[in-house]
Amino acid sequence: MGNIGDLFKSSDWKKEKHVPVIECPDEVPADEMFQVKVSLGKEIAHPNTTEHHIRWIQLFFKTDGDEAPFQVGSFEFTAHGESTKGANQGPVYTDHSVTVELKISTSGTLYAMAYCNIHGLWENSKAVKIK
Repeated sequence: MGNIGDLFKSSDWKKEKHVPVIECPDEVPADEMFQVKVSLGKEIAHPNTTEHHIRWIQLFFKTDGDEAPFQVGSFEFTAHGESTKGANQGPVYTDHSVTVELKISTSGTLYAMAYCNIHGLWENSKAVKIK
């Protein structure tokens, strides 16, 4: 028996299509909105089919010195070509990418998690400093 944290995998996103890629400035002004994009498959495309897809991405922010992170958002992708006609014959596909705007007042770390329906849980992080 282990902890759920033991199930998370991580790697270099340039070599592994399942690792969330966090794109945002390294430094931002305090209390000013900035964009954060989280995606998968930036360097190596991740499939988006009925059989193999990314189900969700979650984003958290943990300020330096605090114990617990704050949830920024939870984003679910539910259309992957499913249809009554069969797999991959549906009219709608969602893309495993999300862009959010947020502001922070303290330096900290963004944490992104993603779930692949075949390969499980993946994580990545990126520090963001206040200018």
